[in-house]
Amino acid sequence: MTNDPHWQEDTRVLHGDSHLSRRESDHKSVVPPIYYSATFAAADAAEFADMANTPRHAAYYTRYGNPVHERVAAIVAALEHTETALVTASGMSAISTSVLALLKAGDHVIAQSRHYMSTTKLFDEVLPRFGVEATLVEQGDMEAFARAIKPNTRLIMVETPANPTLTITDLAAVAALAKAHGITTIADNTFASPLNQKPHDAGIDIVVHSATKYLGGHHDITAGVVCCSHALAEIIWKMHTTLGSVLSPMDAWLLLRGLRTLPVRMARLNATALALADWLQAQPQIERIWYPGLASHPQHALAARQMTGFGAVIAFAVRGGYEATSHFVAQLELATHAVSLGGVESLVVHTAAMWAGTMNEAQMIAAGIEPNFVRFSVGLEHVEDLKADIAAALAASVS
Repeated sequence: MTNDPHWQEDTRVLHGDSHLSRRESDHKSVVPPIYYSATFAAADAAEFADMANTPRHAAYYTRYGNPVHERVAAIVAALEHTETALVTASGMSAISTSVLALLKAGDHVIAQSRHYMSTTKLFDEVLPRFGVEATLVEQGDMEAFARAIKPNTRLIMVETPANPTLTITDLAAVAALAKAHGITTIADNTFASPLNQKPHDAGIDIVVHSATKYLGGHHDITAGVVCCSHALAEIIWKMHTTLGSVLSPMDAWLLLRGLRTLPVRMARLNATALALADWLQAQPQIERIWYPGLASHPQHALAARQMTGFGAVIAFAVRGGYEATSHFVAQLELATHAVSLGGVESLVVHTAAMWAGTMNEAQMIAAGIEPNFVRFSVGLEHVEDLKADIAAALAASVS
């Protein structure tokens, strides 16, 4: 069976790896097996040499690749409209491996002032130790990106919607600016998912995901994916084999299983989050709400232009400050107080409390994290049950 380019995404996640089924044909397995092997045998010296010298070989040594990795990569690349993809052990390994593969001492990189906290640390603290200069700019200001470009700028990294403020970056504008200066671009598409946004279609070179989130979808794995051209993949893969951020065959198989239901889950998550956000903005105990699907979001028009759905993460500020917000989160029964997002269960974090251990006050201010800030990742619970749970927690916490 071929990977038909005319398939809809619902079909693609189920059959986008079917062209790789040749290895299992003798056993007639409907569900792909888990290749729990660190190494794979060669028939003779010639085959061994071929395996050893073929980049990203799927059946040579699992640090180089694995048949389950190959299936995941085929599906995610098809969803992101890129030539190929690589899988890694986490979203941060996808980001750091890509960045380290593309930069060297003396280079300059531009990133957003609002990124996932570990991404910010990579640019703010890690890269300067190795002679790479980083400039952080406000992601909504395209002139700031342009002003930051230097003769040695090699990379621009963006994230949209950004964690945790859900600020939007104009992907097409960033891509056009970068291409005009011969600069490579990376977009973290985790908060959108490839079903809601396709950065590569907007001109972005590399798209990365924390597959721990929507792609896996069940809060049971840690994984990352890098989507790009074959040429870039070979460069990044070489760094990947050196750093060794390998996804286990079991986690790759769980990710593959999660991908099978991604369109169904995302449709429900998008709808529930939009309805819940609309309800939240009418509650008197909510001081402010951020959700790109709402007309009240300052960048709603941009979000609507480059996104087909707005995801499951809602950010809002609870009246009463830090203490009232902390009490509100503790009173919730359906939303688990835990990090991460994009799974079947709703999760909630008091962002200022969570990030205080990894960011200093100046970094939190720069990231727009206020003391009463809540990040709510909507799950597959019924929207009316979520409303009732939040209303009860607000009533018990905010006077």
